[in-house]
Amino acid sequence: MDATLLVKAAVLGIIEGLTEFLPVSSTGHLIIFGDLLNYTDDHSKVFKIVIQLAAILAVCWDYRAKIAEVVGGLGSDRNAQRFSFNLIVAFLPAAVLGLMFYKIIKGYLFNPLTVAGALVVGGFLILYIERRAYHPRLETVDEMGWKEALKVGFAQSLAMFPGVSRSGATIMGGLLFGLSRKAATEFSFFLAIPTMLAATAYDVYKNWALLKMDDLPVFAVGFVFSFIAAMVAVKAFIRFVSGHSFAPFAWYRIAFGLFVLLSWQMGWVSWNGE
Repeated sequence: MDATLLVKAAVLGIIEGLTEFLPVSSTGHLIIFGDLLNYTDDHSKVFKIVIQLAAILAVCWDYRAKIAEVVGGLGSDRNAQRFSFNLIVAFLPAAVLGLMFYKIIKGYLFNPLTVAGALVVGGFLILYIERRAYHPRLETVDEMGWKEALKVGFAQSLAMFPGVSRSGATIMGGLLFGLSRKAATEFSFFLAIPTMLAATAYDVYKNWALLKMDDLPVFAVGFVFSFIAAMVAVKAFIRFVSGHSFAPFAWYRIAFGLFVLLSWQMGWVSWNGE
């Protein structure tokens, strides 16, 4: 096994784990850094599915107590039933639109330059939302109704455009629709579980022929690093949002996106998505 390929797997695994649940677009970062590391072949498609699954499982582990409480209370607990219903309602817009536009999105939008543009635009939108008057009506995810959940679900569907950021769209949507920072962030994490599991399953189905046993060591390295990085990122992010705005992530998006566009314009990097 090529040691260089294992290093690439570790780097991309860390990037996926650190960015999946932050409002900076993990998909966008994987597209850009995958291109930069020259890991863009067919096997890389399956690799990205594997490390995304690792990030999902990290959140499942981190919120295992809440998940167990909801699952255990589905038969009798009204809060658990409402919470589950809200997740289903929020999941539907992206599920339906994703099935409708999967080929178009994968075929035309997955390149570094469109991602860079989306990072910049998304960064300015975060700054705009942060500067609005902020008066949360709902302090916890248990206080949400189906209308708020549906609105957040439509916000999440914007993240089908790579570079927008699924977590960024859902968190910012949550803030606009009256959720507290912590509630918006936690609902984004919970909504990621069915959304990303469904997307992962669909991607595996579409790329089943690319699965090879020879790739197992590379996938295993990426999986482990992604899982660990996601665990660290989720815990740190929850602590951060309790007392800070999302402006630092907005400025990071803008700076990173502009740097990618500048590197293309100046010819410093020959992006394959050009």
